[in-house]
Amino acid sequence: MTAHLDGEIRDGRHHMQVRVYYEDTDFSGIVYHANYLRFMERGRTNHLRLMGAEQQALFDQAETEDASFAFVVRSMHLDFLKPARMDDVLDVVTWPVAVKGASIMLAQEVRRGEDVLVKAEVRVAFISGGRAQPIPKSIRAMMKADLIS
Repeated sequence: MTAHLDGEIRDGRHHMQVRVYYEDTDFSGIVYHANYLRFMERGRTNHLRLMGAEQQALFDQAETEDASFAFVVRSMHLDFLKPARMDDVLDVVTWPVAVKGASIMLAQEVRRGEDVLVKAEVRVAFISGGRAQPIPKSIRAMMKADLIS
């Protein structure tokens, strides 16, 4: 079975597979810790895309309204539990926990099979005009719909 490039949403959670390449590892052959951030960023981006909020379309729309629109990581808490190694196939799992005002709290896990390797709590803020602003209703509704499923 070949998974879709952007992953898939199952049971209210976004799943995206990532293969570990040599370039992702450090001198000891395990995934360098900062590379998990890249994997999780891809997971969050593809989650939004599959929910119907393709980021380029959002940026294009925002340019007509306010050129300084952005989603930014406000905070992130990570727990590194087990290492991944070259050629491992990882499952990056992303799901919304809370949608409030100007921020979205997401949970993420990087798994190898049944093993959870990394856990993360990520708060993403909606910024416009250089300040936090309420999340647009369309995105809020989309994320809350995902919370319910």
